[in-house]
Amino acid sequence: METAGVMEKVEKGLFLPLMEAFYTIQGEGYHKGTAAYFIRVGGCDVGCHWCDVKESWNAETHPPTDIQEIVAEARKYSDTIVITGGEPLTWDMGPLTELLKAAGMKIHIETSGAYPLTGQWDWICLSPKKNKLPVGQIHSKADELKVIVYNKHDLIFAAKQAEQVSSECLLYLQPEWSVRDKVTPMIVDFVMKNPQWRVSLQTHKYLNIP
Repeated sequence: METAGVMEKVEKGLFLPLMEAFYTIQGEGYHKGTAAYFIRVGGCDVGCHWCDVKESWNAETHPPTDIQEIVAEARKYSDTIVITGGEPLTWDMGPLTELLKAAGMKIHIETSGAYPLTGQWDWICLSPKKNKLPVGQIHSKADELKVIVYNKHDLIFAAKQAEQVSSECLLYLQPEWSVRDKVTPMIVDFVMKNPQWRVSLQTHKYLNIP
C-alpha cells in the first residue's frame, strides 16, 4: 500500500503506529495485579523528562499497523485490553475500540488527556501532566486519577486536578521511579493527611515483570 494511503488510514484511526503489544500483569493503580493485554501506541508530544518509554514519542519509528491485525492478536490473550502509549489520544481511538467492543473486550485507557477523548472505554485512567494539561471533559469521565510525583510541587498539582474529577473517581499518587526513595515518604505523609487519596506503586518493576 502506498505511503499516502497508509497515512490516510492512520488519520482515520484504521491504522495505528504500534510500538508493541504484550500480555502481562497490570502493575499500577486500581487494576494492579490483574492480567491484561497491553497495546502501546507510538506518538507523544507531552515530553515528560522522566518518561520511561521515550522511544514511544516519535510515531514515525513505529509501523502503521492495521487495527484488524491488532485486535486479532489481542483476542488470543485476554478479554481485558489496556491502551497506552505514548499518548494514545493523539490518534482517533474510535475505530479500534469499536472493533475491540465487538469482540467482547473490556477496554481501559491510560492517558494524559492532552488530546480530546475518542473511543469507547470501560475504564479511563487519567494521568495529567503539568506541561500539557488535559483538554475537554475528560476529568468528568475519568474513573481513576493517577498523578506521578517527582517533587513536592506535584502534590499541589494533584490537589488541583482532583478538584476537577467526579466524586466517584479514585485518586492515586504514584512516585516517579527514579526518585521513589525520596518522594515515597512525602506521598505517604500526604495520603495519611488526605485519606481520599491512595498510594500507587509500579509493582511490575518491583516484581521484574515487563
